[in-house]
Amino acid sequence: MFPLSNNSGHRGLILWRRVLPPLVLLCALLLFGTLGFKLFSPGSAWVDCLYMAVTTTTTVGYGEIVPLGPAGRLFVIGYLACGLGVVSFSAFTFGQFLFSSDIQRLLENKRMRHLIEGLSGHYIVCGLGRMGITICRHLAERGKPFVIIDREAGLFDTEGDPAWLHVVGDATDDAILRQAGIDRAKALATVLPTDADNVYVVLSARLLSGRLEIIARASDEAAATKMKRAGANRVVSPYSTGAVKMARFMLNPNIEDFLEIGDQQGQELELADVQINDESRYVGKRLAETDLRDLGVIVVGIRRRNGERLMPPPGNAMIEAGDCLFAFGTSSAVNQMIGTSGRSEA
Repeated sequence: MFPLSNNSGHRGLILWRRVLPPLVLLCALLLFGTLGFKLFSPGSAWVDCLYMAVTTTTTVGYGEIVPLGPAGRLFVIGYLACGLGVVSFSAFTFGQFLFSSDIQRLLENKRMRHLIEGLSGHYIVCGLGRMGITICRHLAERGKPFVIIDREAGLFDTEGDPAWLHVVGDATDDAILRQAGIDRAKALATVLPTDADNVYVVLSARLLSGRLEIIARASDEAAATKMKRAGANRVVSPYSTGAVKMARFMLNPNIEDFLEIGDQQGQELELADVQINDESRYVGKRLAETDLRDLGVIVVGIRRRNGERLMPPPGNAMIEAGDCLFAFGTSSAVNQMIGTSGRSEA
């Protein structure tokens, strides 16, 4: 996996410096040969002397087109020996350049940048730690497009997947967020190690995109409050969330088995927020009249377009265009519902 970073121009400059010496040597060799042939054959045209320098350097051997005496032929012998050395060095250097990891990175960076520029409605994950890896795997399993941002390029090789699009850089940098396509993104999750970095990401992301859904990680309630003020839509504290979940398991030991139960294909149950579009076949029907239960989907709530919530919804609740249904079921069942109803907000 090769990282897309903001120092691609610097890497290109380094590569150019590697290619420049053999180019200079080749040009100097041809100039020296042209002057030498002109010196030993003053009556010959400059273009003929250059032609002789090129054919001698490349060992093509088309024959002499400028008259040369014994001294001129001795010059050709010495020039040919020097030319073979310079050409061999140049060929070796160019071969290293073409097959080096650096040129491969540049080509991969260009391809990845092109793919990221083509994304719209994707997700951005800032930080490839334990939480970031879990988020990315969750998105990948559901076929959602996403881009990862992290400072450490090595993490993408050791922890990530080659198919994951990514940008190497500081997520608090506006330029890096723009490289990840924040202006076209649907949501951003920042799970960097420190609260300060997460606050900066939230501030930058909110300034760059006012409609972006921002989810941030906080270590405590004080940090969570700051992140909400900075523009985060939701803030998750893994410690408090984990503690509450453990307490629920203590009080209800069987709840974990229920939440992690799967269907016969091993798919886990999930809760999705499915938005009903105008073309949905469920528009104008009462909840009890739909085939959602036959699909294996349970609607545990409805959010109206005006913000009204029905929790839980009665069977005679009318489904309207623009409603969001909180659907609970297997991944395949929920995806089937999304395919005939609208789009998922989960």
